[in-house]
Amino acid sequence: MYAGVEVMPKSGPFGSNSIPISIVSIAALDNYVCKECGYLERYIAEPEKLEEIGKKWPKAGKVEHEEA
Repeated sequence: MYAGVEVMPKSGPFGSNSIPISIVSIAALDNYVCKECGYLERYIAEPEKLEEIGKKWPKAGKVEHEEA
């Protein structure tokens, strides 16, 4: 397993290596990759962003879909 924790930039063009939290906030990711099989794990790099995600995102299974 190899860690991309120290690989910069954390957030590149078009938000690569990050996920959107809201229209004005993104969370950088730390990546871990197995060079044998390509298995990938991704974790939020900044712990304070977890609290922000908890406030902005709906809980899984609780998302309401609009009728088209």
